[in-house]
Amino acid sequence: MSLSIRNQLPGTVTSVTTGEVMANVKVRLSSGLELTAAVTVEAVKELGLSAGSNVRALVKSTEVALATGPVAGLSIRNQIPGTVTDVATGGAMAGVKVTVDGGELTAAITADAANDLGLAAGSPVIALIKSTEISLATA
Repeated sequence: MSLSIRNQLPGTVTSVTTGEVMANVKVRLSSGLELTAAVTVEAVKELGLSAGSNVRALVKSTEVALATGPVAGLSIRNQIPGTVTDVATGGAMAGVKVTVDGGELTAAITADAANDLGLAAGSPVIALIKSTEISLATA
């Protein structure tokens, strides 16, 4: 299956904590970094997710926010350090490519935000992704 979702990071499920409707799934990327994805319990069952399952963490570029340093006091669980490799600005939006351990992320942010943050190739950033914005696919 081909997808339009640019951000696809391979990893291995390390734990699944289920609730009534939602589950928190911890995924360790090849770099050792751990992500948290909040998915439905139904999806966990349908995909057969358990510790050791190989998955791809999928994130739309519009759901990746960027900060110029670590952010404390924030409910966003996934804070991934990386380095900007490219900034393509046009009109109202900018596409920012970020190299992270184990892959690459693309963030679609406003051109104003990219300018205000001074983003350019080589800039260190933290990619912020809410756990509810990560989808999982079995590998």
